Amino acid sequence: MERDLWLLSATLAVVTLLYYASLRHRSGAARRPPPGPRPLPLIGNLLSLRGNLHHTLARLARAHGPVMRLRLGLSTAVVISSPDAAREAFTRHDRRLAARAVPDTARALGFSARSMIWLPSSDPLWRTLRGIVATHVFSPRGLAAARGVRERKVRDLVSYIRGRAGRDVDVGQAVYGGVLNLVSSALFSDDVVDVGAESAQGLRGLVEELVELVAKPNVSDLLPLLRPLDLQGWRRQATGRFEKVFRVLDGMIDRRLAEASSQDKRGDFLDILVELMAAGKIARDNVTTILFDVFAAGSDTMAITVEWAMAELLRNPGAMAKLRAEIEGALGSKEAVEEADAASLPYLQAVVKEAMRMHPVAPLMLPHRVVEDGVEIGGYAVPKGCAVIFNTWAIMRDPASWERPDEFVPERFLGIESKVDFRGKDFEFIPFGSGRRSCPGLPMAERVVPLILASLLHAFEWRLPDGVAAGRLDVSEKFTTANVLAVPLKAVPVVIA
Repeated sequence: MERDLWLLSATLAVVTLLYYASLRHRSGAARRPPPGPRPLPLIGNLLSLRGNLHHTLARLARAHGPVMRLRLGLSTAVVISSPDAAREAFTRHDRRLAARAVPDTARALGFSARSMIWLPSSDPLWRTLRGIVATHVFSPRGLAAARGVRERKVRDLVSYIRGRAGRDVDVGQAVYGGVLNLVSSALFSDDVVDVGAESAQGLRGLVEELVELVAKPNVSDLLPLLRPLDLQGWRRQATGRFEKVFRVLDGMIDRRLAEASSQDKRGDFLDILVELMAAGKIARDNVTTILFDVFAAGSDTMAITVEWAMAELLRNPGAMAKLRAEIEGALGSKEAVEEADAASLPYLQAVVKEAMRMHPVAPLMLPHRVVEDGVEIGGYAVPKGCAVIFNTWAIMRDPASWERPDEFVPERFLGIESKVDFRGKDFEFIPFGSGRRSCPGLPMAERVVPLILASLLHAFEWRLPDGVAAGRLDVSEKFTTANVLAVPLKAVPVVIA
């Protein structure tokens, strides 16, 4: 034990000397770096990053500017906090910023080297995987093929909630279970949860644990020279979780392969992947990784957005009444909402956009990494190897772009502003990011979120539990792996007579 402590202390001392030597070496030749808070030796600015990180970074940016440098241990990050800075970054340097700052836990089992989430966009494998997903899952044709599945799963969610009418419902938990089944049914024709249940046949829990491990502060990321030691054991823990998740997914693939000789095809995404594998276009481990990437990244974002929208509507009864009137006026006595119905309702679309603007599920997105020299944003040099963090929460609440940015005002997205969309070209509104690393699941989210929200409001009147007034509903945020309500939303559905 004493020997281990001595080795660790010696390593830290050497790392510190190398760190300051590198700073002195770079200081003379480097172009002007971005401003930022003064870092402490070795740990940098870590002690300044307490509380909700996107709030903290926004506060620091007000003091140091929309292009701000931070020291995170021995690593450097540049934080972008304004639409103008984001526009310059994406329009001038998208290709140079198209790699990821990969956390050490994502390297477990070599996962980051075969996942489209973490691979750099310059890697041919990334282009292959992204192309498969874009063509067969999120293309207009792929989405149209699975429309009936999505609508059926939303009806299942409504049926589940109808069985709990008149009682408090944990809105986020119920919607999350419904969305998980929606995504899993579209991918491999199986439900993975009982809607509203806390278990998910193991898969949901394992995915959540992995996401939490990736998000934890890790000495291996702050002091890369110590990475081989895995001092906190996060990579070892992630290895065990990945092995369990991959066993579940591999079992699904094996069962599908056993059915391959059958004439009865399910016609889902897994069938397509098996065909591509049989044709030699992708390897077996690519199939497993693609399923994991789409399943893990696609479910919670949609469910959390629905919960935020419901919370803001319950907190703003005028907006709730206006939206319900629009839905009832368009659908009348129609029993179930269809995707085409939801797409035709302008105020519904405005409510969804405003919920995403105020409460982006990924307020800091996944950090980019600079892969080439020559990046300059706002007149400041952003060096090769640096992580670049886009604070979309701050960008979408910029008072220079939005009037009353901290208020829930869906009307701002009506009229001329309705042309502001999710595509990442309007840099004051980028809930899905922008450029080549924007979220590939955007086409599904823009269909599913309005469909679920309209279905919940068409089937039920919603009330807050006894003793909770609309104006006092707690909508404070908690950011861990995603930006969620600090207090989960409880509401009472009342069946409309």
